[in-house]
Amino acid sequence: MTTIVTDNCKGCRFTDCVSVCPVACFHYDDEMLYIDPDVCIDCSACLPECPVQAIYELDDLPEDKEHWIEINAEKAAELPVIEEQIEPLPGAEERKAELGL
Repeated sequence: MTTIVTDNCKGCRFTDCVSVCPVACFHYDDEMLYIDPDVCIDCSACLPECPVQAIYELDDLPEDKEHWIEINAEKAAELPVIEEQIEPLPGAEERKAELGL
C-alpha cells in the first residue's frame, strides 16, 4: 500500500508533509509534489500535515482520483527528491482559499 498526492497540491506545493516523512519519498516539480510508491512506507505522517488535504491513503482515495496513483509513480521516477520544507508556490494561500480550506 502507499500514500497518494492528488490535484489539490497543484498550484500550492506546500511542503509541510515533506518535513515529517521518515523515508524521503516525496519528489517535486514546478507545480506540486508526488510520492514514490516504492519508497513510501505508508506511515501516514504526512496526511495531517497537508493544509490542502491533497494526500490520501490508497484505501481512502476517491474513485475520481485513482488516476493519481499512476501519475505519482511516473512523476516520482523522473523528478528530484525533496527532503526539507521549502516555501510554497506564489499564490498558494489563494489556491488554498479556492479549495475552501
